[in-house]
Amino acid sequence: MENYLDLRNTKDYSKLIKPAEIIKNGGIVIFPTETVYGIGTNGLNEESVKKIYEIKKRPINKPISLLVNDIKMIEKLTKNITKKEYEIIEKFMPGPLTIILNKSEIVPNIVSSNTNTIGIRMPNNEITRKLIELAGVPIAAPSANISGEHSETNLNNLINIFKNKVDYYIDGGECKIGTASTIVKVIDEKPYILREGIITKEQIF
Repeated sequence: MENYLDLRNTKDYSKLIKPAEIIKNGGIVIFPTETVYGIGTNGLNEESVKKIYEIKKRPINKPISLLVNDIKMIEKLTKNITKKEYEIIEKFMPGPLTIILNKSEIVPNIVSSNTNTIGIRMPNNEITRKLIELAGVPIAAPSANISGEHSETNLNNLINIFKNKVDYYIDGGECKIGTASTIVKVIDEKPYILREGIITKEQIF
């Protein structure tokens, strides 16, 4: 399969140059994270983000988080980060946590469903972070599934589900955690859990 990359037993991440270019140019790639597989594209490209909604049959009023590889990218995509938000970022990123932050003007409204905030996540997965680094853009990436169905931790299942609807598949083996990230939002310097994953409320507070 020409649009398939097997990274299960190698750390030759130079092979990620091709899928990174696909993402940068608005194509759709399925790739592993430490939680579940994601389906992603250039998070700054409105038209390519539309494709994600269509392929997943995702409701347009459901925002998509942006995956980043470092704090500089977070600061470029957001604004007015508070002391408490920085503390959470420093403690839990990279890791299975998504934090809701005020978005900057460069983030298309389709990603945030016309709200002023955006979910940001820095995965604890070398493949994902290298892919973002090589693409040079944040990746808009919900779980790789049809909306409403369970999230997948195995690429073979996803190839059967999406077939030729995506441009490229990256196989990183079975995802370690298997559940979606914890989502946290800080209001008046107090964190609130919007979705609990492997990182618990007790760990954050």
